[in-house]
Amino acid sequence: MRAKAPLPKIVLALLLLLALGSGCLPQSDVSPSLPPTPAISAPAVPSDGKPLTLGIIYPISHPFYERITEDAEKAALARQVRLLVKAPDEASLEQQIRMMETMIRQKVDGIAIDPIDEHVLAPIINKAVQNGIPVICFEADSPESMRTAFIGTDNEKAGAIMGQSIDRLLGGRGMVLVESGMSGSRSLNQRLEGMLRYLHDHTEVQVLDVRYHEGHTGRALTELEEMIEQHPHFDAFVALDFVSSSTSILVWKAKGLTRYSIAFGMTPEIKEAMINGQITAVISQKEEEWGKKIVESLIQATSGKSLPPFIDTGVVEVANDHADSLAKGTGKHSRQEQSPLPDAIPFFH
Repeated sequence: MRAKAPLPKIVLALLLLLALGSGCLPQSDVSPSLPPTPAISAPAVPSDGKPLTLGIIYPISHPFYERITEDAEKAALARQVRLLVKAPDEASLEQQIRMMETMIRQKVDGIAIDPIDEHVLAPIINKAVQNGIPVICFEADSPESMRTAFIGTDNEKAGAIMGQSIDRLLGGRGMVLVESGMSGSRSLNQRLEGMLRYLHDHTEVQVLDVRYHEGHTGRALTELEEMIEQHPHFDAFVALDFVSSSTSILVWKAKGLTRYSIAFGMTPEIKEAMINGQITAVISQKEEEWGKKIVESLIQATSGKSLPPFIDTGVVEVANDHADSLAKGTGKHSRQEQSPLPDAIPFFH
């Protein structure tokens, strides 16, 4: 068993900032059960006979959300629900607010939003609810608002699982670079905190640098290239959001890097990068289930049915221990039983 070294200054500073800038979900909000989904989909038509109109607002237009939209559209079609899907070209709080205002004016029946800033968006979420429009947050939460429920994962746990992945790959030693998205994001900060705590408590891994791109893809590329230039002997790169993950694929291809790269969030692009060797492991929130969960939860909320405050999607690690299996679309666990997922990728709990 390794002796615990004093917490490095960079880790202490990061944890202090995180403790001040973000809080954990209250224990009372945690529910192990998911809202019931009907065995047979039926049209979701209110008593007035008018089909429901539901809105989905993303924080940014990105391929990460395309699969979620496709699944949401399938679920909406099965329930005869109309969907309005909006997203800023780049992370823009002002655009998210305008999109919320527009949907309120359109008198949609329910809204699901991935809020860029939980505090600034809380009043507009409350405005929607006060106008009779239930709001559900997903991926990122706004717990101080009047939102009905949060669909997502325990981000500190997800960060700890990312720490375990780093530990496994580096054998408990090494140097790591980290890039994240919005510095004020509760979910991203919780992921970082969970990872830092695990690495400190269980490994001798050093976190050399942590950068934030604040939702801008160009800045993400610049920050990553600067970190690599300043720390050329790093052993692994950790992307805490999908923009950082996409950027790392470009850099790994351009530079021909063979260092470990751990991503957060599964997309077709990430899956291909795993096959090609640019991504070593992925921490997923089971994004393939989000679209249906969003639509079904909003339908329940509009009909007055209660929802658990926290709808936990869970978190899994997709490890590239079997690249050939990934390429063929098959594979088995090396640690636990095989997960019965539609595309048969080897997921680890």
